[in-house]
Amino acid sequence: MKKIQNSFEQLFIARHILKWIAIVTPVSVIVGSIVAFFLWLLDAATKFRWQHQWLLFLLPIAGIGIHFLYKRWGKSADAGSNLIMDEIHQPQVGVPVRMTPLILITTVITHLFGGSAGREGTAVQIGGSVASLLGKWFRLSKEDVRIILMAGVAAGFGAVFGTPLTGAIFALEFLAIGRIKYDALIPCLMASILADVVCGAWGIHHTEYQILFSGSKSFTFPFIHFDFLLFAKVAFAGLAFGLSAYMFSFLSHSIKHYAHRLIKTRRWLIPAFGGSIIILLTLLLNTQDYLGLGVTSIYPDGASIVNAFKQGGVTEWSWLWKLLFTAITLGAGFKGGEVTPLFFIGAALGNTIAVITGAPVDLFAGLGFVAVFAGATNTPLACIIMGIELFGTENVLYFAVACFIAYSFSGHSGIYTAQRVAVTKPGSKNLPPDSLLP
Repeated sequence: MKKIQNSFEQLFIARHILKWIAIVTPVSVIVGSIVAFFLWLLDAATKFRWQHQWLLFLLPIAGIGIHFLYKRWGKSADAGSNLIMDEIHQPQVGVPVRMTPLILITTVITHLFGGSAGREGTAVQIGGSVASLLGKWFRLSKEDVRIILMAGVAAGFGAVFGTPLTGAIFALEFLAIGRIKYDALIPCLMASILADVVCGAWGIHHTEYQILFSGSKSFTFPFIHFDFLLFAKVAFAGLAFGLSAYMFSFLSHSIKHYAHRLIKTRRWLIPAFGGSIIILLTLLLNTQDYLGLGVTSIYPDGASIVNAFKQGGVTEWSWLWKLLFTAITLGAGFKGGEVTPLFFIGAALGNTIAVITGAPVDLFAGLGFVAVFAGATNTPLACIIMGIELFGTENVLYFAVACFIAYSFSGHSGIYTAQRVAVTKPGSKNLPPDSLLP
C-alpha cells in the first residue's frame, strides 16, 4: 500500500501546482498592475519636483498630512511591511486592504515633496494587502493564507525591480534570519514572474545597470580561478558594506524611537521637524541629489545610483549623506521603502572604496548595490540572485563574497523589526528560537 501511495505522489504535486496557479494568477495580475501604476506615478512625481524645486519647502506640511492620513485611516496599516511579516508568521486578523491606497498615496507624496525614500516597502505592502484580501475571498486555510501572503510579497518585489527570481527568493528569506521554508517556493516564483510580466506589459521599463569589468584569473597561482588581490579587496569592501547596513538600520530605528520618546502628544511635530531638517541639509549641501529615489539626478553629473558606476560619478561622502537623508525621512514618519536608498548607499560606498583601493569602480558599485541591501535585510541569497539578474554571472563569486560578509558584519540588526532570528550569526551569542531582532 505504501508503494502505491508513493506512485501517486506526483499527481498530488500536480494538483497542488494547479491550485496555486489558479490562486496566484489574480494576485499577480492585480499586484503587477498596481505596481506599474505606482511606478508611473513615482516617475511623474519625481519629474514634477525637478521642474518645481520649491516643493521641497512644503515637505514639513506634507509630512503632517501623511501623519493625519494614517491617524485617521491607518490603524494597523501603519505597521507596514512588519504587519505583513507578523501575519505570515502567525495569521490573525489579516492585512487591511486600505494599506494599498494609503501606502501608494503617501509614498508618492513623500517623493513629490523631496523626502528620501524608496519603493520596495510600498510594493511589498501592496502585494501583501491584495493577497490578504483575495485570501479572504477564496476562504483559504491559515496555512494557505501564509503562502498567499508570501506570494504577494514576491509579486510586489519582483514587479517593482524587474527581478522575478530575486522576488521569489526574497519572499522566502526575509522572514527569518538563517531559515528558508520551501513550502511556498513554487507559488512565490509563479507570482513574481507573472507580476513582473504584467508590470512590463503596461509599458514600465526598469533602469538597466552594467558592469563592464570582466573577472580575471590569478597569474601567480594558475589553480586559483580568480584575482586573489581583488578577492581580498572585495572581502574588505564586504565588511564596510555590512557596517554601513548596520549604521543605517540603527540610525533609522533610533531616530524613530527617540522622536516618539521626546514628542509624546503632538506627534505631527515629528514629520514637521524631520522635513525641516531635510530642507536645512539640502540648503547646507547646496544640492538636491539626496532627495527622492536617487536612481538618477536632475543634473547629468549629479550624485545618483547610475552615476556611481562611473569614475568620479559621486563624491567620497555621497553614501553617508544619502544614509542620513533617508534615515531622517523614514524615522520621521514619511512613507516609502528603504531598498532603493540602500542601493544608492551601497553603490556610492563601493565607488569610494574602489577609488581608494584602486579596484574597478563599476564592479565595486555593483557589489555595494547588492551587499548593503543584503546586510540591511539579512537576505544574502536573494541579493546574490539580484546581482546575477541585474549584472550577469561573470562576477558572481565576488557578489557572493561581498553579500555573505556584509550579512555577517551587519550583526543582528535590520530594517524589518518583525524579522525573526531562527539561526544566530557566526560569533554572536545565541538568542531564543524565533526571537525578534534585538
